[in-house]
Amino acid sequence: MRKISFIQKVFISFFGGIILGFVCFRMDATEFVINYVKPFGTIFINLLKFTLVPMVLLSLTDGIVSSGNMRRLGVASGKTVVLFVATSVVAAFIGIFFATLFKNLGWFPDGIASGAQWNPSPKLSFMDNLVAIFPDNMHNAFATSSMMQVIVIAFLLGGSIIAAKEKGILAREVLRSFFSVVQKLIQFVISLSPIGIFAMMADVVATQGVEILGSLAIVILCAYVGYIVHIIVAFPIMTFLLAKISLWKYFKVASPALIFAFTTASSTATLPLSKDCSEKLGCEPGIASFVLSLGASMNLNGTSIYHAVAIVFLSSLSGADFSMAQIIMATLTAMIATMGAAGVSGTAVLMLAMVLEPLGIPLDLIMIIYGIDRLFDMGRTALNVGSNICISLVVSESMKPISTEPKFEPKC
Repeated sequence: MRKISFIQKVFISFFGGIILGFVCFRMDATEFVINYVKPFGTIFINLLKFTLVPMVLLSLTDGIVSSGNMRRLGVASGKTVVLFVATSVVAAFIGIFFATLFKNLGWFPDGIASGAQWNPSPKLSFMDNLVAIFPDNMHNAFATSSMMQVIVIAFLLGGSIIAAKEKGILAREVLRSFFSVVQKLIQFVISLSPIGIFAMMADVVATQGVEILGSLAIVILCAYVGYIVHIIVAFPIMTFLLAKISLWKYFKVASPALIFAFTTASSTATLPLSKDCSEKLGCEPGIASFVLSLGASMNLNGTSIYHAVAIVFLSSLSGADFSMAQIIMATLTAMIATMGAAGVSGTAVLMLAMVLEPLGIPLDLIMIIYGIDRLFDMGRTALNVGSNICISLVVSESMKPISTEPKFEPKC
């Protein structure tokens, strides 16, 4: 008998929860779901929140410590990181634009009838927010899950380990050991996703009715509109203007990697194929290895769009009324944190939880879209991989005039 895959379990639990919720809704048995089914979803949410601080702290710090090797790669590493950040920021704003447009057109639901309502955090001035980013007590930052403070701590800790050089080797190895342990913990929590999804979808449908399901098709459409627009805007600039390659040739050669990324939803699994496509397009092998390996965990164009759309959709669902500045800050915060933690399974939803809780949005709502996360993930992974290939070509082309620089073969 063929073993059921994790993705199949997610879809089964998603639709199973919908069926149970619909039956209880029609039979006026919502109390059964609330009292005996939803608690299992709450347990999963609690475990998810439990992993946030150690995952962000250790993954970001490990990424920063590892980036100490990038300095030796000279000009190429600098250009690569700049392009990663620039394209991800552009993607984030594209996602924010279309998510806000869909919301203003009334296509996203405005508030829900259940007890999970938005509890707005007090509004602070720009300078108050700036001061609040820097922690005065590490324990308080961890205890309150203040993720911007955790990010700052990670940057300070990682930079200090690099500055310590040989004396920081032990700290670096201990850090990586703890990070490996936390990765296993996160894998365990993510493996419980089908239970959480089943319980939360049953609760949502039992209390809200099936009307909420129509909004899911709209939010998927919004995300894919953002993916396509980013391709139309960013890819021609990188391929034709910067890498001197026609967009037609790029898609013709890179299509195997893009299709494989779309079907597997894994940037890491696509790496060998991405490298082969990059080299066929004229990218220097050493640069292709470096850029694509780093890009698998740092260049997240599709994920930036997804986070923007999900934040606006879920804030609308909870009845929240955020300013554009708050939406931009939440999206960019998720983008920065995800850049250091993208190699961890389930990162997208973990980072989404990270930015929703400080905004006062109930984390229960994440389960509404997490059950169909695979549909988002396929598109965003293909976009991530496509952008990585583009950037490898741009960096390789820009390095050609530097004939005096020796070629490098980075450790991947």
